[in-house]
Amino acid sequence: MTTVLRVAILGAESSGKSTLAGALAARHHSLWVPEFLREFVDQHQRVPREEDQFLIASTQVQREQILEQRLQQRSSSSFLFCDTTPLMTALYSRCYFARIDPDLEQLASRHAYDITLVTAPDGPWVADGLQRESAAVRQQIHWQLLQELAARGIAFLQVEGTLQQRLLQVEPLLAGFRNSSVLTA
Repeated sequence: MTTVLRVAILGAESSGKSTLAGALAARHHSLWVPEFLREFVDQHQRVPREEDQFLIASTQVQREQILEQRLQQRSSSSFLFCDTTPLMTALYSRCYFARIDPDLEQLASRHAYDITLVTAPDGPWVADGLQRESAAVRQQIHWQLLQELAARGIAFLQVEGTLQQRLLQVEPLLAGFRNSSVLTA
């Protein structure tokens, strides 16, 4: 069976997660898991409520598992780029609802990712209909994310700058994993 390394791409709203995930998947001839939250908002034409948070996070994980199985059918090792994780859903739950549903917290605490990338909020903030709130919220979520990763002991690489600069920052890390015994086992 092919080894699949799961790459979590975390960051606040309008920080370039989706752009980076798509670019990395294209560059590595692999797959990426789009953020289910976008689909949810488009489908329901509203922002999620507290009771929607676990559904959003668990659907994200289910989609990761489906694509991971698809990658395992390949003859060579691969990366699976995950545009957000349950940890981000939990972080937003705490921000907007002042609590995290216990099932969501349990899902977020699993953090089954081999590599974690954090996109810095250093580009222009772009409104996106119902899904994005403001540049101030983006900055607040970014700092909360960094604190949460530290509290959970999750190592990460923060990427900054243009897409090309971010790709250059990520490549040495991915190459190290690609060349390690993890992918050759």
